[in-house]
Amino acid sequence: MATGSSWHHLYKTKRWYRLRWHQLQAEPLCRLCAALGLVTAANTVDHIKAHKGVESLFFDASNLQSLCKHCHDSIKQRLEKTGHLVGHDLSGVPLDPIRLVMP
Repeated sequence: MATGSSWHHLYKTKRWYRLRWHQLQAEPLCRLCAALGLVTAANTVDHIKAHKGVESLFFDASNLQSLCKHCHDSIKQRLEKTGHLVGHDLSGVPLDPIRLVMP
């Protein structure tokens, strides 16, 4: 398994830039916002399952989702740390009791 600094260079490769561009073209809206009924432009490409430096997982297009910066930096980070999606839907029903667990 790679350390954080040993795989950060993958984000600077042409292969990643192309994959990121294709992901944002295919899914231009934030996936988490859309699940809540919101329309927000995506500007971040997120790995659904943490790659931890494994290149086959890092460059796997089926392991990517488009998110807005807010969802990536808050909701997704909390989901990775706790295993639960925190927040509520548009009607105010909390998502926490549902215990949506990451794959």
